Amino acid sequence: MSGQQRHREPIDVHLILRRDGEAGAEVLLSRRAGDVYASGLWHLVSGHLDGPHEDVVDALIREAAEEAGVSIDAAEVRFAVAVHHRSPGGKARTGMFFEARTWQDAPYIREPAVCDAMGWFPLDALPEPMVAYCRAGLDTYRSGQMMAVHFQEPGDPIAYDPPFDRCRPVPAVGTSGPGPRLREFTEQAVGRITGWTDVSWAREGSQVWRARGAEGGVWFVKLHQNERFHQREVTALRTWAPLLGAAAPRLVAVDEKLRAVVLTAMPGRPLHGVVLSPRQEKAVFRRIGALARRIHHASPPRRAPVDSGPAVDKAERHLAAAGPHLKPGDAEFVRGLVRQAETLPPLEWVETHGDFQLRNILHTDDADTAEDDDGFLGVIDLERSEPGPAVRDLVRMSDAWAGRPELFQAFLTGYGRPLTGAEEARLVIDMALDSVSGIAFGVAHGDPELVERGRRTLARLRTGHSTLNSPTGERS
Repeated sequence: MSGQQRHREPIDVHLILRRDGEAGAEVLLSRRAGDVYASGLWHLVSGHLDGPHEDVVDALIREAAEEAGVSIDAAEVRFAVAVHHRSPGGKARTGMFFEARTWQDAPYIREPAVCDAMGWFPLDALPEPMVAYCRAGLDTYRSGQMMAVHFQEPGDPIAYDPPFDRCRPVPAVGTSGPGPRLREFTEQAVGRITGWTDVSWAREGSQVWRARGAEGGVWFVKLHQNERFHQREVTALRTWAPLLGAAAPRLVAVDEKLRAVVLTAMPGRPLHGVVLSPRQEKAVFRRIGALARRIHHASPPRRAPVDSGPAVDKAERHLAAAGPHLKPGDAEFVRGLVRQAETLPPLEWVETHGDFQLRNILHTDDADTAEDDDGFLGVIDLERSEPGPAVRDLVRMSDAWAGRPELFQAFLTGYGRPLTGAEEARLVIDMALDSVSGIAFGVAHGDPELVERGRRTLARLRTGHSTLNSPTGERS
């Protein structure tokens, strides 16, 4: 035992009453009303177990009758999804979602004091506003997965809101491939698939598969964890990525309802963890600089929108979350940079990758031995792409040349110009804010590597404040 308090969480049941409509599958939803939690939001028919005498199937059948007036035979109940949920207030529970496609009697509102509307809605066009917890279960169900973690954070809205989507599906044992709807979407786009390989990153809710076709073709299938990431990547793949040619994946198909894409396969392997000689490293970093230049020049630069400086509004919240893991003086250092950000001139906006780091840059084996700028480099994972200052793409790359000024210089050689003083100052500020954000995220999601990387970057910024990328030219 860890000595921590044991979980004593309630279990609730949710009914996915499903029928075939004119536009596809439909589910029954009711709108909560009155003096209840989440009043005014749409939700599935649901409820708690009455006590230890009642199992989850019996509870589901009882709630269906009490709330919607339908009779369901236990033999017609199918387990669909389990969701481990934590509300914004910090209370956790486990939700068991069950599907039923056969029932007796027409559903109607049986509890008007707590429900003011009930109706059928397309599974692929759910209404708003909707309880985020319920939406997490239905999104997991739609994707063909069977379990998800949905731990909301303090301040998150109760209603589903894409920027605050905390749903993280957990693959089941023996399911190396995606769910049936994603398989169908993929095969409609590229033909029959004979092999699936899960190539997801180990963190951040990544869901990516390598799909091998019956005729030998290879594609990547990606399921985005929220609407914001989906729209960012699709926009990048349709706008600036094609201008990179073979150095970026090509969008083959997109399903907005699933938040899924099929992409062409890219040659090479991620640079993260690759061991190169000093000569090879400089050649690779020159090519990385040239690749960054191609991204940033994909469209003409434009004036930054008003109030588009560093994300200082989130600094205090991230500092509070990261507090116990910061070293003495770190918080004061970051707050000093935040104050400095108010005096920085705005930087032009360009297209940016948004997560430009070694793990998202692929190289072929011939790049290992290249002594000049020949060789192939490509970039993947565009889900954080959006317009911004060019130095946005140097924030996470900076960890790769830490303590290696010759690699930074090689990058700038490939990039074609040095950074301006304003860019150097902005880079330090953004690196510090990204570090604190990373520590806070790593603490919340049990990722010690992310915490350590943030601590390491803050320490480097503080001790090297008078050298490269210093906003003041003076040691802090």
